Amino acid sequence: MIEQDTIKLLRECDAGVKMGISSIDAVIDYVKSKELKAALNACKDEHSELNTQIEKLLDSYHDDGKEPNPIAKGMSWMKTNMKLMVNESDSTIANLMTDGCNMGVKSLNKYLNEYAAADEKSKDICKRLIHLEEKLTAQMRDYL
Repeated sequence: MIEQDTIKLLRECDAGVKMGISSIDAVIDYVKSKELKAALNACKDEHSELNTQIEKLLDSYHDDGKEPNPIAKGMSWMKTNMKLMVNESDSTIANLMTDGCNMGVKSLNKYLNEYAAADEKSKDICKRLIHLEEKLTAQMRDYL
């Protein structure tokens, strides 16, 4: 059970971290503020570091990980592009990032509870990813 929950939790973290990177990539070219751009790039770098750790752990279990849900990714892309078409501002970007982070925190906490038998290393990675999302949400407040 521990191994199964560990793999499932790592897969969800893998999908979540990839979704976070993809979301930042989708908005970064529209950012006007140097500080906001720096915060997003720093967050993306931290996500990439966690992604490397997640992939190593999944590889040790001979698992390929998980891509973000294509429907969720498509809906995110549509929402991002529609909102930016209407209002291409840092406030819009901060709003989009806050929504995405909140969804990520909610999902990751759900999976952390659902896969309670996962090993501590995987739970720690999930908690670190949750912390990254919460930190970015806090940083976005100045731009809302």
